[in-house]
Amino acid sequence: MIRFGPAGWSYPDWQGVVYPERQPKGFDPLAFLARYFDAIEVNSTFYRPARPDVARRWVSRVAENPDFKFTAKLWQRFTHQRDSAWTADEVGAVRGGLDPLAERDRLGALLIQFPWSYKASSGALEWLDDVTSTFSDYPCVVEVRHTSWNRPEFYRWLSERGVGFVNIDQPLFNRSIGPSAEASARVGYVRLHGRNYDDWFREGAGRDARYDYLYDRQELEPWVDRIRELAAGGMVEDVYVVTNNHFRGQAAANAIMLAGMFRGTKQRAPETLVDAFSEALSGFAEPDAGPQARLL
Repeated sequence: MIRFGPAGWSYPDWQGVVYPERQPKGFDPLAFLARYFDAIEVNSTFYRPARPDVARRWVSRVAENPDFKFTAKLWQRFTHQRDSAWTADEVGAVRGGLDPLAERDRLGALLIQFPWSYKASSGALEWLDDVTSTFSDYPCVVEVRHTSWNRPEFYRWLSERGVGFVNIDQPLFNRSIGPSAEASARVGYVRLHGRNYDDWFREGAGRDARYDYLYDRQELEPWVDRIRELAAGGMVEDVYVVTNNHFRGQAAANAIMLAGMFRGTKQRAPETLVDAFSEALSGFAEPDAGPQARLL
């Protein structure tokens, strides 16, 4: 199954763009998005592990969509804070937030994302081996951003361990890993970050500035071909296509575009989103006022 969806859902700047401008008391943005997407990447777990009760509520909030899956970013303690070994308590905290999703078959993948500065070496591979072994009972996928990892032996290493490779779109500077369609496990993963060259590595650029980018159709067409290649390769059972260019709802618009291009049919989309991105979504989306009206 190929699932499309954005990264995250708790963004104030999505009001009036993705979500209705007037939101009633009790409006649930996660439940709202689950009407239109079959996957959402949880980014908050990168900053701190989710509490078990919070994760259980996430599951209940998407109950109306039986095909829906979460993917969740691993806590940065395991990927960005590598000066000391992690503790059993830290592993337990991560598991406390993931198990409620996994036990209810709602965890599509654990995203283990490393920064561009994480370059291939024996020490880096040893750390990665420890991380993936620690969480091997979850469907793990690994994102690396430096081209030193782009070697056949690394993809074989992942495949031997049943770990998926994250194919990314990012601004291509010196030694940045480029677009690909690599499959190394039963879970395939595509992650589009945008192409904001001005702010990607700019010192002082905030999260919103870095991910402020809207893909056009011509930029997405090669990715549709790569998604088809992943799905047809024989190894992959599930593919997750995540748009991370979240600023002002652009991720939601591009996820709808990708789904429409891949499936060859217009996708149901929030009326506010179609209005906000009328040109980009032309031919790819049908405005849906029904669920929004019921929520209002």
